[in-house]
Amino acid sequence: MGRIGFSELLLILIVVLLLFGAKRLPEIGASLGKAIREFQLALKGEKSDDQGTPKS
Repeated sequence: MGRIGFSELLLILIVVLLLFGAKRLPEIGASLGKAIREFQLALKGEKSDDQGTPKS
C-alpha cells in the first residue's frame, strides 16, 4: 500500500460531500477539531476548561 495521493483525497472529499452535504461539513469539521483537541489534552494528562465548571 502506498501513500494517499491527491486524486484519492479528492475522491474522499467528494464522497463525504455527497454523504453529508455542504451545510453540515463545517459542523462536522468543528466537532472533529474539538475531539482531536480533547484527545491530545487527555494524552498529556491535562484537564480542559469545559470539565472544570458545571453548566447551569
